[in-house]
Amino acid sequence: MEKAKYIWMDGALVEWDKAQTHILTHTLHYGNGVFEGTRAYMTEDGLAIFKLREHTQRLLNSAKITRIKPNFSLQELENAQVELLRANDFKSNVYLRPLVYLGYGIMGLYHIKAPVQTAIAAWEWGSYLGEEGLEKGIRVKISSFTRNPVSSTMGKAKAAANYLNSQMAKYEAVEAGYEEALLLDDEGFIAEGSGECFFIVRNGVLISPPNDTSLESITQGMVLELAREAGIPIERRRVTRDEVYIADEAFFTGTAAEVTPIRDVDNYVIGDGKRGPLTEQLQKAYFDVVYGRNPKYKHLLTYI
Repeated sequence: MEKAKYIWMDGALVEWDKAQTHILTHTLHYGNGVFEGTRAYMTEDGLAIFKLREHTQRLLNSAKITRIKPNFSLQELENAQVELLRANDFKSNVYLRPLVYLGYGIMGLYHIKAPVQTAIAAWEWGSYLGEEGLEKGIRVKISSFTRNPVSSTMGKAKAAANYLNSQMAKYEAVEAGYEEALLLDDEGFIAEGSGECFFIVRNGVLISPPNDTSLESITQGMVLELAREAGIPIERRRVTRDEVYIADEAFFTGTAAEVTPIRDVDNYVIGDGKRGPLTEQLQKAYFDVVYGRNPKYKHLLTYI
């Protein structure tokens, strides 16, 4: 990880190596904390955060779902992210990690009296699944782990506790020689990747499963909007694993993953075993938006 100069903690800029918390921090023990993943891109007009308002609002929505009362407002959190990027004077693309968590003061499962704290870290970070993966595609394994069902967890919250499921699926996939995992829901249909939404293409139709067990994905929403603008037919419906095996194309979307092609799933070659034409079209359109090259969508960027 590339260190930056500062981390924002409860209203103050703290030196990176001094940004610390107590070992009895409540979230560390019980997992109830919420976070965001947001990207800032080095555009021709300087560093700009993509969809700052949407990501910050989703952070607050996650806190509401998990019964955490944030100690900063939407506007204060937006301002803090801009302040942090300016203070760190980054020279390339940046990943931001806002975190609202329960601090030191009480123990036990009943969390309401735990103090609420907020921190924002940011660092220079390239492609989550590799630059080569963006061009040539990645290998994916359908996981033996089922995505957390809505009967037991709340998938609309980007909560720390929800990610143990993802972490185990990712570990299993990587140890088996793949780069990413694809999880099924509790009825056996495709849910999502360990931290990404999933798309396939069949006969020119773009297909993505519903977000029943997952976040309201910001990147997925942007890709769907670009597909509609391009006149690409879209279906939001359940997808079975065997339909994935015979898809013409497949790809992941996410803030970290951006638009990453999938070249095989469970050793089944997808299409021609490389980035497909529709995937490439949507990937290019997405990067044009986040790098400020599409004037229609420049309002989605907050320039630093």
